[in-house]
Amino acid sequence: MLTLDARHPYVAKSLIDAQDMHRTVMSGFQGWVDDGSPDARAQMGVLSTWALDLKAAALVLVVQAKVAADWGHVPKAALRDAPHLITVDRTFRPGDTVGFRSVVNPTYSKHRTGADGKPVRGQRVAHTKPDGVRKWCGRLFGDGCTPGRVGAAADPDAISVRMLPTVSSPAPHKGLRIARAELRGSLTVADPAAFVTALSEGIGHARAYSCGLVLTR
Repeated sequence: MLTLDARHPYVAKSLIDAQDMHRTVMSGFQGWVDDGSPDARAQMGVLSTWALDLKAAALVLVVQAKVAADWGHVPKAALRDAPHLITVDRTFRPGDTVGFRSVVNPTYSKHRTGADGKPVRGQRVAHTKPDGVRKWCGRLFGDGCTPGRVGAAADPDAISVRMLPTVSSPAPHKGLRIARAELRGSLTVADPAAFVTALSEGIGHARAYSCGLVLTR
C-alpha cells in the first residue's frame, strides 16, 4: 500500500489520466517480464485500487501481485509514508463469511442487429445506475443462496453500491473511458478454489485500470 501526496506532480497526473495511473502501478514491477509483453499485468497478477482523500490531499494506492514490487523509484517528496508491504496467506473454507470491498467496471452486452436483420456481436456498455450494478453483481455473486461465478454468494440487494466518477485518458487514448462503482458487503464462500482464483485474478473488466481487485476482511 502506498500513501501518496495528491498535490505532488508525480501523483497528480495519475489522478487525471487513467493510462498514467496504469503506468504508475506497473512501474513497481519492472524486469519481471520481457519489455513490451502484451499480457505483462496478467502474467504478474497485478491488480490495484485507489481512493482519494481530498481533505487530506492523500492518495491511497493498494497494489496486489504474484511477484514482489519495488517502489524505490517513487520520489520521496511524493510519499506520505514508507510503502507498506504484506504477504497474504489466508485459507478459506466453505461457509466462511467475509466482508469485501471492490471497485468494479460493471458492463453488459447491448444486443445489436446487422443490416441483414441478424444479431451481431453486442456492444459493451456500462451500467450507470445502482440497480443495474446490482443486476451485474447477481451474475458474479448469485442470489445470496446459490453462489455465482466467483465461488461465493451474496444477496445483491444487500450490497452497498456507490457510483464513482468515470476515469479517462487524453490523447493518444482519447476514447478510453472507464465507468466505475464501489461495492461493499459480505460474501459466503461456497467454492474456496474458485473464490481464491477471483481474489488473485480479479473480477470484471478494466483490471488494468484499477478495477476488479477484491479486498476482504
